[in-house]
Amino acid sequence: MEEEGHLEAAARPPGVFSGTSGRDYRVLAAGTAQNIVGLAVFVAGTFAANILIARAFGGGGPGAVALGIVTIGTQFAFIVAAGTRFGMDMASVRYVAIDIGAGHPGRIRPLVGRAIEIAAAISIGVGIVVYLVAGPIGRTLGDAQTAGATAAALRAAAVAIPFVALTYVWVAGSRGLKVMRHTLYVQWMAQPLLWIVLMLVFWQMQKTEAMAVWAYAGSWCLSAVAARFLWSSISGEHTREELEAGAAGALVRYGAPRAPAALLSQGLFWIDYFVASHFIGAGYVTAEEVGVYSACVRVALAMVLFLTAVSYVFSPFVADLHARGERDRLDALFKAITRWTVAGTIPLLLLMLIVPQAILQVFGGGRFASGSDALRILVIGQAINVSVGAAGFVLIMAGRTGWDLIVYAVSAALDLALAWLLVPRFGIEGAAAAQAITIAASNWLRLVLVRRFVGIFPWDRTYVRLVVPTAVCAVVMVAVHAVVGDTKWYVQLVTVAVVGTAAYVPALLAFGLSPGEKVALRNGVAKLRGR
Repeated sequence: MEEEGHLEAAARPPGVFSGTSGRDYRVLAAGTAQNIVGLAVFVAGTFAANILIARAFGGGGPGAVALGIVTIGTQFAFIVAAGTRFGMDMASVRYVAIDIGAGHPGRIRPLVGRAIEIAAAISIGVGIVVYLVAGPIGRTLGDAQTAGATAAALRAAAVAIPFVALTYVWVAGSRGLKVMRHTLYVQWMAQPLLWIVLMLVFWQMQKTEAMAVWAYAGSWCLSAVAARFLWSSISGEHTREELEAGAAGALVRYGAPRAPAALLSQGLFWIDYFVASHFIGAGYVTAEEVGVYSACVRVALAMVLFLTAVSYVFSPFVADLHARGERDRLDALFKAITRWTVAGTIPLLLLMLIVPQAILQVFGGGRFASGSDALRILVIGQAINVSVGAAGFVLIMAGRTGWDLIVYAVSAALDLALAWLLVPRFGIEGAAAAQAITIAASNWLRLVLVRRFVGIFPWDRTYVRLVVPTAVCAVVMVAVHAVVGDTKWYVQLVTVAVVGTAAYVPALLAFGLSPGEKVALRNGVAKLRGR
């Protein structure tokens, strides 16, 4: 499923990615650091929005029900937008990176412009359809008491769909140029903060779940405007070159498998949630329990945010190095960033396993703490996801979008089947188990494909270096929790997190870094002091 023509030329002249290996690591580290800052804001903003919703509608049971309805609306918009952008976000990253590496910067603006046209046409059309059928969908995902509110939330979600899609394509073009700050400013920082502000404003008119989703749509509308402005400011400095004949067709061929794969990739984290929502009317779960489960999924997804940060930065490297046949260099980078990702996620993993009740009570009341077992199961699944690194992005950037689609199709079918079997028997814990098993299976398959088609693998002996820091962090967190276990939930959460991380960082620096990484760290610190 590889395209022909300039987009797939194997021999490339030196471009922006042709620096030394040390420069590669510096660019990756700098871009990852930028994304981590943005993701920290994103996590805080998204959590704040969800906590605000749960508490604004009374906390406890009523707050959980309201959060569940808003989650259906916002995640429906986000998932559908992933499919309706038709893979044009990944296409923009990939082909911008390749064109820059091939010495054709004048092609990038018309290329992304064509990608925007494709994504706009599809996402607007689908948004109109969703708006028209929101009523029947709302009755499917809610019971008699919540169907009307769910339908109203879905109508607002339909308006959000094209704005989400277009924002992703514009900031993806910037990432193809290795410019991460646009993703940082727009996608990670501005959108969640705008959602909170608009929600508070809209609730002055009418305090409903649907208004919260309308605020979500408004935040993406403003984000799309900002993303377009930033892309225009960075892409217009080169003399325009006409696209080669067939470039639009290459975009479509690349995007055709990516469209359903992207839809399924986002849906994979929420298929079991929607199955659980479907069983509300059957009496197997309550609307309150589904609301609690939505909080669990939100928390567990924080596990993959560091992975997302690294993957976004790594993607243009994969596209360019693979196109030029530099497999050894790509393999070395893949191994290094995967270990960095795992190392950066370990304290969060341990925190979620040790104090899940305290984390969930952030959403309001002890009722949310009932999702502790479900959260632990979800976190184990996400830990497996993190451990394989950016394997999915490697497949996509290497042009293997057809195989990427197969992985997601099999995974979605497995998640759906398992959730359908397990939710009636085990409730939200069954839904969590369905997701964890699916993530493990899909990542094993993805690793096999990356090894076969790209010839690289994420693991090596250096992972053993993470054993001591992990053990230190786990022992300290368990000990601290034993001491503060009878205190308020927020005291437990903050104390365990701060003390455990404080013990982990020096242990990581002492035992977790390779000799080369220690030298690079000392040199980096020396340069910062010199400045």
